[in-house]
Amino acid sequence: MSRKRLIIITGLSGSGKTAAARALEDEGFFVVDNLPLALLPQFLELAEQGVRFTANLAVVIDVRNRDFLAGVETTMEALGRAGYVPEVYFLDASDDVLIRRYSETRRRHPLALTAKLEEGISNERQLLAGLRKRATNIIDTSWFTPHQLRAKISQLARGDDEATPMLVQLQSFGFRNGIPAGSDLVLDVRFIPNPHFVPELQPLSGLDREVSDYVLKQAACQDFLNRFQSLLDFLLPQYRHEGKSYLTISIGCTGGRHRSVAIVEALRAHVLGEGIQLQVLHRDIAKV
Repeated sequence: MSRKRLIIITGLSGSGKTAAARALEDEGFFVVDNLPLALLPQFLELAEQGVRFTANLAVVIDVRNRDFLAGVETTMEALGRAGYVPEVYFLDASDDVLIRRYSETRRRHPLALTAKLEEGISNERQLLAGLRKRATNIIDTSWFTPHQLRAKISQLARGDDEATPMLVQLQSFGFRNGIPAGSDLVLDVRFIPNPHFVPELQPLSGLDREVSDYVLKQAACQDFLNRFQSLLDFLLPQYRHEGKSYLTISIGCTGGRHRSVAIVEALRAHVLGEGIQLQVLHRDIAKV
């Protein structure tokens, strides 16, 4: 008898494991939540013997069981000997997002019952490091809506994830208005001569040809674009391979009206490529 498919759902508390489990249930998986890792081999033996477990299997494993990580290596080796090749879906999110989610829901972090939330998240990352290394898919849920997360898990379960584009938000902003929240990469282009001080260019924006030409013809700007485009050629495939589905690149100048806008527009065509869904935003272009 062929082995059933086995998916292990794990990751940070607050990263969306419950939504992931429900998505797999919708895909026909038999899902067990909060199973101690040491009991996984016995559960699979029952699955092989019983009539009830006719579907593919998924288990949610996390730090609600304090000693669940003690036997990670031993358990994984036992699964291999039994003929299973488990897929590990590791759900992650930035610390800021996890803190915000816990604040909004007023839930208590399982490792922060007597400590600060930040300490609980840090301790959990350390405990989960072994499983994260074994992950077949690392899913950053920082900017997912529940619907987007369920769609992502369903696509992975069906095996068509390669068709899922990574969403890249490329945005301009002004430093005097603050760095955009959620930025993954922040570039400062205030080293380029400022069109604001050219009287005929001041009322225009980086969307106007005159400003764009002024900015892009600067030797320093050309050098910057060449170097940054090469960096993007390396980074974007690496991020996607790591399981990152949402990337925000923020380009800043002083006011967010001239230089950063022109450079974002110059990068637009370079970023948009196979496997990329692009959003362009000029946050501060209308501000004076």
